Amino acid sequence: MTKYDVEKMEKLGAVITAREIYQQPELWEETYAIYKKQREAVKNYLKEIADEHDHVRILFTGAGTSAYVGQTVTPYLMGRLDETQWTVESIPTTSIVSNPDQYLQKETPTLLVSFARSGNSPESVATVDLAKEIVDDLYQLTITCAADGQLAKSAEGDDKNLLLLMPERSNDQGFAMTGSYTCMTLTALLVFCSLDENKEQKFVNQIIDSGNEVLDQADKVEALLDTDFERIIYLGSGSLEGLAQEAQLKVLELTAGQVEASFESSLGFRHGPKSFVNQQTLIIGFVSNDAYTKKYDVDMLEEVRLDDIAETTLAVQVDNAGNFEGDQFVLSEAAAILPDAFLALPYILFGQLVSLHASIKLGHEPDNPSPAGTVNRVVKGVTIHEYSH
Repeated sequence: MTKYDVEKMEKLGAVITAREIYQQPELWEETYAIYKKQREAVKNYLKEIADEHDHVRILFTGAGTSAYVGQTVTPYLMGRLDETQWTVESIPTTSIVSNPDQYLQKETPTLLVSFARSGNSPESVATVDLAKEIVDDLYQLTITCAADGQLAKSAEGDDKNLLLLMPERSNDQGFAMTGSYTCMTLTALLVFCSLDENKEQKFVNQIIDSGNEVLDQADKVEALLDTDFERIIYLGSGSLEGLAQEAQLKVLELTAGQVEASFESSLGFRHGPKSFVNQQTLIIGFVSNDAYTKKYDVDMLEEVRLDDIAETTLAVQVDNAGNFEGDQFVLSEAAAILPDAFLALPYILFGQLVSLHASIKLGHEPDNPSPAGTVNRVVKGVTIHEYSH
């Protein structure tokens, strides 16, 4: 594992969060080993569903960061799955629970893919219950980090619910989801990408190498925050827009909202959200590995740089042709083989480090940034109302 100053982090109330950020490349190797043991069971399960129905809806869901797993993988999978057999969507449980009739389709065979760290979020448990009640032909894939959570336990003995447990250490004990997000994202990609095993192994090896490369440059991330910033904006396209959403949530969580944070697609930023920029703003663009998409990412960053309206405009990018030529945080060219949904894993380590060091700089304790309990590791205070048709 790439090292960090344990004694320093303990004094700052950040040792749990730091450990859980830095252990992720190891967890990705564990995640892949777990998947390989279950690969045939996963393939057989999906084949049985496909053989039974002409068309199936795959519905990725979760609450908070778990929902952003779906937002990250869906754009990539939409271009890879057989559209005559599968439709893929990502809808948060927090949307489904309050509007089940809008999001759950009675007569459409559905594979509900639940992403969950604890498996105990009230909306995630309620979504499963609602889907069982509303959808005639329901199948489930439960991807969770907690073997003792409600979602994992509900999968026991249910042959229409395939349980995939993540590495034990991915069940983050810190306030913010870190390894849980990346392990569940990697698992979803492995399950649905249909990559040949050689390419699968290459991608996993590369995200591990690139992840360690990000962690080895943590001092550069800390130096980026050596300003009087008040706002952070993340930009990204496709799968990297979902990543940008997760990165901005980490800022809000670990700074207890003291730093204002937002996200947007690179092209969408011009359509109003650019108004959020002031001279105390850090604009961070996650640059795509796709040569065509990259042009739009770089155009937006270059426009903001020339406007000279922000404190810093920075590209997080792979060392390759067509890159943004302003301030950069760069991964080596070897990472150019990664599709954006896989590239999101090392990229989010950058975002997690930004949030960790921003929290520390502002005097918060990242392991417990909301000591008053207004926001909790597992959400509380949700009343699940009885559903009636």
